[in-house]
Amino acid sequence: MGGTPRVSIGHILPGVGFVAVGLWHLFNHIKLFSLRPDYYVAPVWFPVPRVRYLELILIIAGSAVEFVMEMFVDHSTFLPFDADGSIPSDRLHNHEHAIICLALVVYAAAALHLDRVRARGRDVLSLLLVAAVFAQELLVFHFHSTDHAGVEGQFHWLLQVIVAACLCTALLGIGFPRSLAVSLARSACVTFHGLWLAVIGAMVWVPSFVPKGCSLVREDGRDTVRCHSKESLHRAKALANLQFGWYLAFMTVFVVALYLYVCNRYPAAAEAAYAPLSKAAADEDECMDARKCDVERGGGGGGGGMHGFTSLEIDV
Repeated sequence: MGGTPRVSIGHILPGVGFVAVGLWHLFNHIKLFSLRPDYYVAPVWFPVPRVRYLELILIIAGSAVEFVMEMFVDHSTFLPFDADGSIPSDRLHNHEHAIICLALVVYAAAALHLDRVRARGRDVLSLLLVAAVFAQELLVFHFHSTDHAGVEGQFHWLLQVIVAACLCTALLGIGFPRSLAVSLARSACVTFHGLWLAVIGAMVWVPSFVPKGCSLVREDGRDTVRCHSKESLHRAKALANLQFGWYLAFMTVFVVALYLYVCNRYPAAAEAAYAPLSKAAADEDECMDARKCDVERGGGGGGGGMHGFTSLEIDV
């Protein structure tokens, strides 16, 4: 089999989208915390100058395109249903993938509308919708109609671990909106999610990347990896686990390096200058209150009046 199958592109392109969103969130969360650490509250999404809702618009557009691809494109018929309205057996996995795309569209569209109408509690509701997306994805991959056995199954099992982490960090963000650790973990998980999707698309469905002792074959109308012996299968699964560990280590180092870079690039100089100014302003208010009391006492007696008058005179 030559070339890159459609199913490979169907994993790599969404993976690139998740990586882009994850990196965008990682950078902005660190920058926001670095500039104002004492006032940090994690947003669910980040506006873009001149095009405020660009992030949400791109999520809607990308998910809608993937939905159309899953439901109508690259099949013998463009209709996702049989003549009697039932779902063909070989199209079940496409409908399941389309549900995830639909959940992303619902989240992004709802978050955009909630922000436009300035709804109360919009951040909490948006995070709940994010959690619903990952819950939907975890449900689909765990009870997938496709038998993810062998090498393909190992890669998808590891994907479920990442999706579960995304779900947990999204729910934690509701209870701990000021926690940078939760925000960093959620953004890193989203980035890792996209990276692992791209890895699956390449390692499972690109013939030149298939592990030694295995090959890409056509079964039940779809491409899948089959190993020629138990030793080859064990080796291929071990390689998948090793790749997961390598990429996890890479992500950890990358997040730490990005954190150090952004904090150095955007120091909290404004906050450091703000604290003494606030203290000076408070001291000045206390002094003004004391002088006011002196003036009021001066209206009732000679000594107090002279003291109050003298203070006012010196100020002038």
